[in-house]
Amino acid sequence: MSAYGHDEMIKPKALIEVKGAGNLNLQDRRLFNILLNNAWGLSIVEPHKQFTIDTAQLKEPGQKNQRLNKSIDTLMHTSIVTQLDNGGVSKSQLLGSNEISPSGILTYEFPTRLSLILKDSSVFATLDLAVMRSFSSKYAFALYEAISRRKNLKHKFNEDFDLEGMRNLLGVENGKLEAYRNLRIKAIEPAVAEVNAITPYGVTIAPINKGRKVIGFKMYWYVKDRAGLMKSYEELKAAKVGRTARTAGVSDSIVDTEE
Repeated sequence: MSAYGHDEMIKPKALIEVKGAGNLNLQDRRLFNILLNNAWGLSIVEPHKQFTIDTAQLKEPGQKNQRLNKSIDTLMHTSIVTQLDNGGVSKSQLLGSNEISPSGILTYEFPTRLSLILKDSSVFATLDLAVMRSFSSKYAFALYEAISRRKNLKHKFNEDFDLEGMRNLLGVENGKLEAYRNLRIKAIEPAVAEVNAITPYGVTIAPINKGRKVIGFKMYWYVKDRAGLMKSYEELKAAKVGRTARTAGVSDSIVDTEE
């Protein structure tokens, strides 16, 4: 059980930070996490191991199968490059062969290469399933994953990223938000605001400058105290509509130093 009193899932570090997942939208990311959580356990590392799940657990209320099928196809055709603990890299797709029965049961498997990554992964992150379903921004979801992975690191509560590293961490699509101002306004600020509003973590992302040019970012994070957790839980229970207005100013740690 999480600090919020909801179910949690364990997610391997290797899947928290991957390169090449920028084309995944929020629905795609949610789907992958649910499929991963459903399959989690020792059997997930077995090549060609098949898992089953009712598609009703994969869709939002009233959502049609067409949207689910599109997300499944996206996962099947998304190639990722994963940075391994030993300094190497591994390439894989996110989802292997699958089939949906007339009764609405999805049978699926993970690619063998991905199973090997899962087997070799040594650091895990805990994701709150209720929080996971509450994000409105895919960039915020990606940031939440990154902080979840880092929360158990001892004696380290900050990390530096160059511009491309931050884009990868947030899952920004290739060719989009290339200008610093666009990246800050459309990805970083909304992500920081939503993570700070509804998750157990506080995060600050500040620019690193060389003269007046931004060359990277420094990210700080911490686990909230009881008062902070209660405030976030109240926001988590509130309607998504109006959240942007309610959380205005939560991302005020981002300094506009470059135009």
